[in-house]
Amino acid sequence: MDMTNQEFGELVNRKSAPSPLWKDLCMAFLVGGGICCVGQALQLFWQSVGLSQQDAGTCVTISLIFLSALFTGLNAYDKLAKHAGAGTLVPVTGFANSIVSPAMEFKSEGFITGMAAKMFTIAGPVLVFGIGSSVLYGVLLALFR
Repeated sequence: MDMTNQEFGELVNRKSAPSPLWKDLCMAFLVGGGICCVGQALQLFWQSVGLSQQDAGTCVTISLIFLSALFTGLNAYDKLAKHAGAGTLVPVTGFANSIVSPAMEFKSEGFITGMAAKMFTIAGPVLVFGIGSSVLYGVLLALFR
């Protein structure tokens, strides 16, 4: 059976179940908010052990990255993301997950050619465009100040 790309797209649209939009929105809101609440609890914890607000903020970032990487390694982050959707893309945790996931997927190909080479497949473009745009912004700010 030969199909054009357009015919295949129409077939997929006919067979695909519609996404439950309101359920997805609520789950993303609840899980994303939950991750932010965990971050706030960590902030209060780090401040209660004597760190300044700025140092506690740094420790919160490190803690969230560690927890995200740990839960990705235990396959719990992907299970949560399956139900939470975009709620797990809270910047720090989603970024850590986007680095650890490809590293785990390609670890069977070896440390250098597998894990290390593929680790930034997803996060690489984010880094490139983030760093590139910040440099451009800095240059424009310096020129037009």
